[in-house]
Amino acid sequence: MSKILFVMTGVDYWTLADGTRHPTGFWAEEAVAPYEAFKAAGHEIVVATPGGVVPTVDKGSLAAEYNGGQENADRVAGVLAAATELQHPISLQDVNLDEYAAVYYPGGHGPMEDLAVDADSGKLLTLALESGKPLGVVCHGPAALLAAEQDGVNAFAGYRVAAFTNDEETQSGFADKAKWLLQDRLTEAGVQVQVGEPWAPHVVVDRNLVTGQNPASSAPLAAQLLKTLG
Repeated sequence: MSKILFVMTGVDYWTLADGTRHPTGFWAEEAVAPYEAFKAAGHEIVVATPGGVVPTVDKGSLAAEYNGGQENADRVAGVLAAATELQHPISLQDVNLDEYAAVYYPGGHGPMEDLAVDADSGKLLTLALESGKPLGVVCHGPAALLAAEQDGVNAFAGYRVAAFTNDEETQSGFADKAKWLLQDRLTEAGVQVQVGEPWAPHVVVDRNLVTGQNPASSAPLAAQLLKTLG
């Protein structure tokens, strides 16, 4: 049994262009689907957040409409409530990458607020990339890649990735309210965003980096990470 590190947002809001705070956090499915897959495969999970803050679930992500009905929404909420790892995160600053077989970043709008500018997360991502260990990042999680910069060059420049697209942000009603769009910022950093159909599963593998476009991509991304772990 090996350990997998979940790096998660520590905020419960996302600051919009007009300065208002939109309540958010991490997206339930993007934590739960990989959590269940990794646990079922016998792996141990450790959660890390900036400052060791207990991560907040985006309440919208627990709605029936995003979980295929109320029954599954209740099941997802139950998994989160029972996941003791989420209640006892370690601080990102205390992470020793050598202890982990893989690293995974779920999304939600939270990472747009904190992980996008978190130097500790940026260093960890750079180390994970260089280590050759499986590194999974999904949906808005790739916002964290923006902080992996050294001497003005992004560590992920030239890598092919999937990430939440401008079309999806537009369809979710936030494109015109956001300070910046993830697809645009990644592209500006030299990252090659591979755009799939809105809301459909889309996973991109480039070397040890495995990325997913949206919540529906989190389960297939977890399967790919497990395959890579062997």
